Amino acid sequence: MTDIKLAIDTPSGPPLLVGTGQPLLLIGGPCALESEELARTVAGAMQEICDRLGIHYVFKASFDKANRTSLDSYRGPGLVEGLATLAKIRREFRVPVISDIHDVTQVEAAAEVLDIIQIPAFLCRQTDLLTAAAKTGKVVNVKKGQFVSPWDMQNAVNKMRGVGGKKIMLVERGACFGYNNLVVDMRSLPVMRSFGCPVIFDATHSVQLPGGAGGTSSGQREFISTLSKAAIAAGIDGLFMEIHPNPDQALCDGPNSIPLDKVEELLVQLIRVRNAVC
Repeated sequence: MTDIKLAIDTPSGPPLLVGTGQPLLLIGGPCALESEELARTVAGAMQEICDRLGIHYVFKASFDKANRTSLDSYRGPGLVEGLATLAKIRREFRVPVISDIHDVTQVEAAAEVLDIIQIPAFLCRQTDLLTAAAKTGKVVNVKKGQFVSPWDMQNAVNKMRGVGGKKIMLVERGACFGYNNLVVDMRSLPVMRSFGCPVIFDATHSVQLPGGAGGTSSGQREFISTLSKAAIAAGIDGLFMEIHPNPDQALCDGPNSIPLDKVEELLVQLIRVRNAVC
């Protein structure tokens, strides 16, 4: 296995180390920022759970979901209000925060608040976006496009490294399998890790059914546990999960989100799997 170690800055204390021999990383939170109250509820609960289990935690929520299926779909509060909320979560709970960017004009403002800048799957080939994010010096978390092979992600890595980017994580989130369906090729995890980057498994987007409900996406959250265990056994460095207290009422990606009250039980099982294979 490739020996990998990456440092994520934190609001206080030493950085979180991700990679070989390090605790599991969990990136988790609601798909989109619905309210400050919801963000605080999820961040507080997940911080306590991860502290108990010895897992590194990063709070995730998108200030703008620019790739929603429908024009009428909820996108989030926007750049200014969203980043202000994320900054509050970062200060109050002393956890790193991550969110998506969709345009190079968002990079500067995002880098002032975020500890990790995320590149959405649909934009993983956008050279200007990748290089602008890498030039900030922040950790850049790139989701592999549903239309991209794992070995082609080397090109995204090379673009960022070509402008001095050294802190790169790659995310598997499933590949297109016919219409409105995704499938996870577990071979992609060691392939992408061979590029010298920590690999994160997106356990919730991987069970998404894109556009599966017509004007919105659907999902099969009952398979989150199965795929997560398989990915852990394959040797990933972290997990990405969309977490919501009431997924059926979520304004974004509810069908493929995991209920907040089910997360700890799953994480305990995943730690057992990781201990068994490491």
